[in-house]
Amino acid sequence: MKKEIWEWTKAIVIALVIAFFLRSFVFATSVVEGASMDPTLESGERVIFNKAVYLLDEPERGDIVIIEHPNKNYVKRIVGMPNETIKAENNQLYIDGEPINEDYLTAEEVSGTGNFEAREIPANHYFVMGDNRDVSKDSRNGLGLIKENDVIGRSEIVIFPFSHFSLTR
Repeated sequence: MKKEIWEWTKAIVIALVIAFFLRSFVFATSVVEGASMDPTLESGERVIFNKAVYLLDEPERGDIVIIEHPNKNYVKRIVGMPNETIKAENNQLYIDGEPINEDYLTAEEVSGTGNFEAREIPANHYFVMGDNRDVSKDSRNGLGLIKENDVIGRSEIVIFPFSHFSLTR
């Protein structure tokens, strides 16, 4: 009997250590607050984000990322990369003077892009925007350019509500 209890105790401790490691260094969850990523992500959805992906790779344009900010975390899409120049004119996004096709947006969402003057994105920074451009607090208005160190993970899967279960890419 003692041997069986010892085996169960070891199994539980090992499981807890693995769970702690995964939660701390690999995966975590975040709740989407607000409508800035509609319809890709809706307010109240819980997403799993990958904390380790950017230890081995760099963020890419189009990635939906979790941004650590002093008061709260934000979920946004990377649209401008380091050392690029970004601007918007007549709801069209331009990178280094070339129009960008944002095929993840509907025409209605694109219409909220608006206009903004050309901005150079320095090394180790990103320009982020929400998919619901009309209501998004992002690099255009409030968040500013995002430091590479403030990107804490990439959104991977919507896990709640269960009816919305899907990949976020």
